[in-house]
Amino acid sequence: MTVVRGIEARGTQHCETTALGVLLRHQGLDLSEPMLFGLGSGLSFIYWDSKSMGFPFLGGRVKPFDLTRNLAAGLGLDLLVKETSSPRRAWENVAAPIDAGRPVGLQLDSYYLDYFGSKAHFGGHVVAMYGYDDHDAYLMDTDQQGGAVTTSLAGLAQARAARGPMTAKHRSFILTTPRRPSSPQGRIIPAITACADAFLNPPITNLGHRGIKKAGKLVRTWLQRTDNPRQDLPQAARLMEKSGTGGALFRNLYRDFLAECTELLDSSHLRTGHTLYTEAATLWSEVAALIEEAGESGEEQCLQQAGAVLCDLSRIEYEAMQALSCLEV
Repeated sequence: MTVVRGIEARGTQHCETTALGVLLRHQGLDLSEPMLFGLGSGLSFIYWDSKSMGFPFLGGRVKPFDLTRNLAAGLGLDLLVKETSSPRRAWENVAAPIDAGRPVGLQLDSYYLDYFGSKAHFGGHVVAMYGYDDHDAYLMDTDQQGGAVTTSLAGLAQARAARGPMTAKHRSFILTTPRRPSSPQGRIIPAITACADAFLNPPITNLGHRGIKKAGKLVRTWLQRTDNPRQDLPQAARLMEKSGTGGALFRNLYRDFLAECTELLDSSHLRTGHTLYTEAATLWSEVAALIEEAGESGEEQCLQQAGAVLCDLSRIEYEAMQALSCLEV
């Protein structure tokens, strides 16, 4: 058995920030999960639907791995990413750093991981791997998935080799802090304003505040969008609340990030943003509950209410990001 010592489970909620926390704590940089999410400019919104999809998807964060790239760039971390089409080389890319005493981040399809209870393909899942033996890999995942877990080496190989939406070619990565790392506190404002600018100025109507407004119109038609509302609508609600989002489609995480920032920086714009995202987080959970109720009851009125709340959310988050975009270093 080869295991990196000193790796601990922290009761985290989101996969990518869970892995980042493991890698950075091993390098001596200990940040809260909300701080990692916020410094990575992780918050976003997308209304995603296409002919190939069985049902629309509401996403609340940036694309997989963009958060990691943002965080590394902002904090001046050395991010070493390896991808390959060779399973043999992919294993070497993971085993070598672990043999040298360093945990490794992996992007993979969670469907093939033994410990996942719900079997659905998601190629953007991220874990930290900190050990292996002849049969199993030792991983750190979210609290919901069990924290410190094991999966078979065969299942891990399948998960890493998977192809499809959001997958990467056996992607593995390690992070190294510089001798004189940037102060996380000094990166708060640039991370917030970058996130706000992207949210306020989306290139297409499916993204940002415009995407939330669009969702407010289209969610009202969801009962006509599916032949199985009792399955599809509650599943959409669960994806918003429980599938690694931290609740409220990542708004709880961003609310907590802003709360932590208000303790470090004295800014009325920051306090305004925090107040508005506190309200937004509550409303996103309300939207999820209404969507679930609509699926279970077949009542279109629930979706009408959800649409109205989403339109309010578009305005509230727009105002929040307008305030946050005014932050100055």
